Amino acid sequence: MTALDLPLELRRALIGVARTPRLLVTSDYDGTMAPIVSDPLKAFPHPEAVSAMRGLATLAGTTAAVISGRALRDLATLSRLPAEVQLVGSHGSEFDVGFIHAIDDEAKRLLHDIATDMQSIAARCPGVTVEVKPASAALHVRNAEPDDAERALEAVRNGVALRDGVQITEGKSVIELAVIVTDKGVALDILRHQEGATAAVFFGDDVTDEKAFARLHGPDIGVKVGTGDSAAEFRIASTAQVALALAFLLEERRQWLSGADAPRIERLTMLASPNAVALVTPDANLTWLCHPEPDSAAIFAHLLGGNEAGHFSVGPTRAALPLSQQYVDGTMTVQTKWSSLQVTDYLPHDVPSGQTSLTRVITGKATAVVTFAPRPEFGKVWARLEPENDGLRIYGTADPMVLRSPGVRWNIVSDGAQQTAHAEVDPSSGPIVLELRLGSEDLEPSAVPETERRQRAEAYWKDWVDGLTLPPLKRDLMKRSALTLRGLVHSDSGSIMAAATTSLPEEIGGVRNWDYRYCWLRDAALTASALVNLGSTEEAENYLSWIHGVLQSVPGPERLHPLYTIWGLGLPPEAVIDELPGYAGSRPVRVGNAANQQVQLDVFGPIVDLISSLSHAREAKGLHGKEALSENDWSLVRSMVEAVERRWSEPDHGIWEIRGNPRHHVYSKVMGWMTIDRALTLASTFDRETEPGWETLRSTIRAEVLEQGWNDEVQSYTAAYDGSDLDAATLHIGLSGLIDASDPRFAATVTATEAELRSGSTVYRYHHDDGLPGGEGGFHLCAAWLVEAYLLTGQRSEAEALFTQLVSAAGPTGLLSEEYDPVAERSLGNHPQAYSHLGLLRCAALLS
Repeated sequence: MTALDLPLELRRALIGVARTPRLLVTSDYDGTMAPIVSDPLKAFPHPEAVSAMRGLATLAGTTAAVISGRALRDLATLSRLPAEVQLVGSHGSEFDVGFIHAIDDEAKRLLHDIATDMQSIAARCPGVTVEVKPASAALHVRNAEPDDAERALEAVRNGVALRDGVQITEGKSVIELAVIVTDKGVALDILRHQEGATAAVFFGDDVTDEKAFARLHGPDIGVKVGTGDSAAEFRIASTAQVALALAFLLEERRQWLSGADAPRIERLTMLASPNAVALVTPDANLTWLCHPEPDSAAIFAHLLGGNEAGHFSVGPTRAALPLSQQYVDGTMTVQTKWSSLQVTDYLPHDVPSGQTSLTRVITGKATAVVTFAPRPEFGKVWARLEPENDGLRIYGTADPMVLRSPGVRWNIVSDGAQQTAHAEVDPSSGPIVLELRLGSEDLEPSAVPETERRQRAEAYWKDWVDGLTLPPLKRDLMKRSALTLRGLVHSDSGSIMAAATTSLPEEIGGVRNWDYRYCWLRDAALTASALVNLGSTEEAENYLSWIHGVLQSVPGPERLHPLYTIWGLGLPPEAVIDELPGYAGSRPVRVGNAANQQVQLDVFGPIVDLISSLSHAREAKGLHGKEALSENDWSLVRSMVEAVERRWSEPDHGIWEIRGNPRHHVYSKVMGWMTIDRALTLASTFDRETEPGWETLRSTIRAEVLEQGWNDEVQSYTAAYDGSDLDAATLHIGLSGLIDASDPRFAATVTATEAELRSGSTVYRYHHDDGLPGGEGGFHLCAAWLVEAYLLTGQRSEAEALFTQLVSAAGPTGLLSEEYDPVAERSLGNHPQAYSHLGLLRCAALLS
């Protein structure tokens, strides 16, 4: 017997309920977990059912329980279920902490009288037995002749059952009289409430189980075993099928929670247009795409929830691993190749604002299978697909969505909630072009042929990257890093994302899963600076204009938030999407970021440093004085200095956004110093006026950092004034120029950082307790800082070796995520990460 022997609709329902955030699986015992037998003391459960219940009970967000009419002690002894499975006896009234309703002396006397009367009846009727429980007595007639059985039951119904205070429950060949209220439905609700279950499953076979079936609602599932009227939605024939259904549910939930087929993060490849990003897996599955903006809800969230969360896959009819996946050189077009099949993916550029477009071109000689499963709003919206002559219309959201696919014949299937389109296509007679158009209802051909649209998209990237001055070291990887940074730029707004994704974990299975699809003032300034250093200034110009717009929304520059939405708005409250199991089972999946409300006083330094880089870049192009440092930019510099003046002496949450009490972080103080230092240098270079107190403030901050940031015990500058813990960001005491690179205290800090925070090919941010459970990987950016520190302290061979290890962590298409696990040798965190690529570019430039 296999899962295929279960009814199809039941399998579909179990697949659906397996994907609920917190699942409660409950079952009766006799007639469900265990077969009905003539001797109740020999009603042993199916081993497969026990194994499945144990497995379910050990899964995250899953509770397993048995609700039986048996007394709790007898149930525990007979069932031998493991401690992980909760047991509820006496028809739902007896929990391990006692009865729901107290049994007082009067009830105990009543129970004694009931038992005595039942035993008297049983003595007159052969085959009839009495079971006395802590709160009830049951008359069993299963082994009696039919006439004797009916005579015994009638004697109870017309006699002791009529006494006040008696609760009557009749089942198959049994009548039970309780002296307290018994109700399996109440017990199920108690368990649901205790566990916060978002859905429940109940298996039952008897009349007494109908009270539980009656309590089921919404996504709950009731399964009746055997014949007879029932409120249960589904029905199976035997206890063996109960075990089968439990095992099926276990496997579906385990797979959903574990994300067993999650692609390795470093192997994901980013597509980009000026205002959109997407990710594809190594086998050409579109695994991530948000609309209408990159920080909006996902329409394809396969990356965080598997196929059920939305995907768009293309592959050969005969399953095979791809031979390669690579970018078209100098572009954001990705090609995935099999032996006789190729899929070319890109995001077109001629797309109106507010729309998102993706083009997939299938070529080759082999037939291909296409699966299109859009799941708007992270799968919370049920999508309906309607075929038309030239494609599909997607219904279910207010925003129109279509897939133009001329010549493709779709087969639409439903799992009872969501619809998925399948097609088999043959590109041997010509390319198969699939155009996803989000925010549009137009299924007509584009005014511009597909080949020309692709040429325009690729020229956008090629023309830009060809104009850069790239470091000669690892030139191809540097080109890809530059394109990745440009791909994270949102052209319409001028903002720059920290990364393309949310909730890719810092530890597989852990809870450190954050949303990085926003514009951090610090990260964006560092990205723009990296591009300025490569010779591209447009991104910096637009980003500074974006900051001016953001400043208009705050009462003063010192009240800037650390991050904003792509369009410069405040973030909504951080929320959890319970419906998604997370990447490889790493939950929760978060949208929004509570760091938005933190105090981060380091953000002003990178902005002024960006203006410094941009002004010198303009000067190199022949501009001088106020042309090189514009009025707007100088106004922004003054605002950043003003912010530092007002708040530099306060504690803050620091660059790493630790969700604990604010501290006097050394890095934040260094960035305050850098704000004033770069402002004074700019004023001197470009003939601008400063305030009298600026030089004094610069000296004051420096003196405090040098005195209070140093710790004799650890022979290093530390993370904050109040501790001995180290932080890789503290290397900026030398990288920024606050302290001379030849100062022995900087060399000592580099040595201490290496000893404490470096692990092989990576460098951790810190090792102190930050108040969050679990761990994280090393940060590529921190490794880049250490490379620079090695160079400043004359350790070139160490710098070259660490840079080589940093390069080796890049994925097959040249992308870096946020972090790296040096033990498992795999990437962690959101992907691709701007920090990592700008660090790589900086290292290559310095080593060159």
